[in-house]
Amino acid sequence: MNDVVTYSEKTFEDIKHINEAGQEYWLARELQPILEYAQWRRFSDAIERAKLACENSGYNSDDHFANVGKMVGIGSGAEREVDDIMLSRYACYLIVMNGDPRKEVIAVGQTYFAVKTRQQELIENYEQLTEDQKRLAIRNEMIAHNKSLAEAAQMAGVVDPIDYAVFQNMGYRGLYGGLGAKEIQARKGLKKTQKILDHMGSTELAANLFRATQTDEKIRRDNIKGKEKANQTHYEVGTKVRQTIKDLGGTMPEDLPTPSKSIKQIEREQERKKLK
Repeated sequence: MNDVVTYSEKTFEDIKHINEAGQEYWLARELQPILEYAQWRRFSDAIERAKLACENSGYNSDDHFANVGKMVGIGSGAEREVDDIMLSRYACYLIVMNGDPRKEVIAVGQTYFAVKTRQQELIENYEQLTEDQKRLAIRNEMIAHNKSLAEAAQMAGVVDPIDYAVFQNMGYRGLYGGLGAKEIQARKGLKKTQKILDHMGSTELAANLFRATQTDEKIRRDNIKGKEKANQTHYEVGTKVRQTIKDLGGTMPEDLPTPSKSIKQIEREQERKKLK
């Protein structure tokens, strides 16, 4: 009986490297077997397609695909140099997006690199931040993107404050497996006046940021019209983000711990540090 291979976020984290400048990268020769390419030639074809997609997106492919040599053993202590490519996270994202989605590992890779690439686009040097700094950074992004989401919703026909509250709640219900804002607030043990976004850790905030940005983009891209369609779109995006978390082996947002400090407390601490 064949062993069942379970793929998760850790699959790709395990082969990640960090250079002397603190920048992350992956090696193509290590990524190839994980993505189930038996032959280097076929994997090279996928890389070339990814390079083309990179150039077509307005980026210099040399910045994301760096040719490097690698010494490998060929027996009797002898070694020879083989071609390898140092890949950025964006390069990996483009490679898996050009892969066969019917493969489980490709599907997991697409969600993993899509989420992480998006996160880095939004917040520079994200991985180097402390947990409190991550929370502040993502919370500030949430404020900006919620404004854009509100504008998109209004363009779709969600005009009244009550209607917008329903719209927002639909996104939470999709992401939190049916729980709305009031249920999430109660689960966190918060007062009615306390904002749930101010009492989320960085992982939970990141999931909500992804929900907000993807809903905003989908409403605008698909020219969604009508309150019901806008609500359904927000719910469906929330559900897809939840499924992504599940695919990556992550913890569901409602099961993540509530931080002891609120965003307001962290902001006050930051202000006091500036005054010293």
